[in-house]
Amino acid sequence: MPSPNPAATLVLLASVLKPVDDTRMLGKFARTLAGLGVRVAVAGQASAAAWPGAGITLHPIFSGARLSLGRLLAQARYWRLLRHLRPDLVIVHAPELLPLTLLWRALGGGRQFMYDIRENYALNVGTQQVYRGLTKRTLAAGLRWVEGAAARRAAAVLLAEASYADELPFLHSLPPGRVLLLENKYQPASGESLPPSARPMPAATEPLRLLFSGTISALNGVWEAIALTRALRAAWPGEATLTIIGFCQQPDLLRELQATAAADSAWLTLEGGAALVPHARIVAAMGRSHLGLLPYRPHPSTARCRPTKLFEYLAHGLPVLVPDNPLWSSVVQAHGAGLVVDFAEPGRAAAAVAATLPTAQFYPAGVPAGPVLWAGEGKKLGDLLESLGLGPTFAAPLA
Repeated sequence: MPSPNPAATLVLLASVLKPVDDTRMLGKFARTLAGLGVRVAVAGQASAAAWPGAGITLHPIFSGARLSLGRLLAQARYWRLLRHLRPDLVIVHAPELLPLTLLWRALGGGRQFMYDIRENYALNVGTQQVYRGLTKRTLAAGLRWVEGAAARRAAAVLLAEASYADELPFLHSLPPGRVLLLENKYQPASGESLPPSARPMPAATEPLRLLFSGTISALNGVWEAIALTRALRAAWPGEATLTIIGFCQQPDLLRELQATAAADSAWLTLEGGAALVPHARIVAAMGRSHLGLLPYRPHPSTARCRPTKLFEYLAHGLPVLVPDNPLWSSVVQAHGAGLVVDFAEPGRAAAAVAATLPTAQFYPAGVPAGPVLWAGEGKKLGDLLESLGLGPTFAAPLA
């Protein structure tokens, strides 16, 4: 593996709300690039991150509540970082940093940036009921305009989901070579060994441990996860437990969940919630669980996306329960990785799970590797940098 050196290409990865140890920015992009001999700086929300790895530096530019003065100060810190680091390439992971990135590009000849589209932001604003009325329409239109302006000037536009190529109209006029799909497949941590086979299911008289991980929200189905577990406690002789682990951005929802967890502490555990959770703790929770839940509510903002945790669960051989979404169920069925259930009918779903698990054989061909791991996506990212003259071939020789 090449070692980054002070004269090598410098790439800045930047977000605001994503933590500096975000799995996509740090775990996938940064470590892939550092492995190619590129120096990498990662800017984002403050986090108690461990040492990021050789050739990678972390630059917290935001902390505090989403709607706070710190959100505005993050813009100033980002601008100072651009002026101080003078990166050869910026990869923007948040649309709110696009205006300053466009200004930075305009003020210097030859400056290059890429835009990593992680969500259909305008669709989310327009459909998730976080904003209302004129505010919602204005924000959605503004997002779409600045994304379009950035896409026309970007060296490349990166997509976390294949569906965005059809959903985002500003991409339709770009040459095919300027748009690259880099799915959120799983990148093992340094030294992490993935299991070759699924962990066995417990006997019917033993506890069944369920897991809900990642972003905690009603849209992502946290209440459906609780309802299914409660129903399984009646249907499964050994009873069932649920661990909810992740970050919740909605204070009112978090208070409700904390009250529910306190009332049902015998079987319901809430980890994180008010704070970002290191990904290593989520991986550890996968290792303790028997079933991973993806109880997403049907919604335009998620219907055509493959959740990151689907790849995570499959990479760890964790059997999953998914709704009847063809994009998800096709992957699950191809690898024998779990069951399709109706989370809207928890009693019926629990009965089906309890009847099936004692004889189920998950991952009969072993835990999948290539289809769910980041390695292939990382190679595409490295090839893209080479095409821009920014890959390891163009870095200065090692001292």
